[in-house]
Amino acid sequence: MKRSLILVLGIFVALFAVAQNQEAEKKGPKIVFEETSFDFGDIFQGDQVEHVFTFENSGTEPLILTNVSTTCGCTVPKWPRQPIAPGETAELLVKFNSAGKMGKVNKVIKVISNASNPNTQVTITTNILPKKVTGTN
Repeated sequence: MKRSLILVLGIFVALFAVAQNQEAEKKGPKIVFEETSFDFGDIFQGDQVEHVFTFENSGTEPLILTNVSTTCGCTVPKWPRQPIAPGETAELLVKFNSAGKMGKVNKVIKVISNASNPNTQVTITTNILPKKVTGTN
């Protein structure tokens, strides 16, 4: 009888803890990107291309992007500095300069925020072909 009571009490405590954890996950800001990767396809060496990643704050409190970083100066992000209210969308603009690059390229853009998922990332890929050669006639 004592074991049954302890078992039932243990199950109750475990269920309560899970419910509390799920409730905590629902509160606060949450960043959700419409897409997390984009492929520019084939471009020519020296081309400059850009893409806009749209995201939403699907959380319950304002979302603040604290930093957006890349591993190369050839990839430049531009992001909103003001808080994004719950339910609002915003844009992350990523510009890529292919000068001096060749072949398949994959760039990761790291997004740091106050969201429940604070470290997110998006990627861009492209295949860089040799520079176009114009005729000399």
